[in-house]
Amino acid sequence: MSENNTPIDPGTAEQAAPESQATEATQDLAAQLAELQAKNAELADLYLRAQADVQNARRRADEEIAKSRKFAVEGFAESLLPVIDSLEAGLAIPNASIEQIREGSEATLRQLKSALERNKVVEVAPAAGTKFDPSQHQAISMVPAEQEANTVVSVLQKGYLIAERVLRPALVTVAAPK
Repeated sequence: MSENNTPIDPGTAEQAAPESQATEATQDLAAQLAELQAKNAELADLYLRAQADVQNARRRADEEIAKSRKFAVEGFAESLLPVIDSLEAGLAIPNASIEQIREGSEATLRQLKSALERNKVVEVAPAAGTKFDPSQHQAISMVPAEQEANTVVSVLQKGYLIAERVLRPALVTVAAPK
């Protein structure tokens, strides 16, 4: 018995322990929930920042692509300006002789070819006897010839490649089979 003469019920002490354990467990769960909510908020913030970074990178890339497209021909156009200057200078001469016009035209053609080569535009002019290549040549006709069949007999119009891609195929006549 206790001092106040109240009998101690052994069941009451056992009931108090589970209640305090339940309260402790509830507090632990509440603390874990708060921690998880804070972590969730942090991860959500990181996710939003990452999304913003991705969108900004995509926007910058789109702007760069737009600029590249807009100014892609800038170098090419710049290399053609001396050709225009030469043509204008030749036309400005009032009484040019045929010899002067020819020399000026040849010099201007050299400038133009040089500008094209600097910009990776390459001439396709197969020599007679060269094997016909359908990826770079376009056969206009087949003619009887003394050379091997399916070889170039003559070039009617030069072709051009740009960075190893066919811009225009060379127009050729091809030797017919015998």
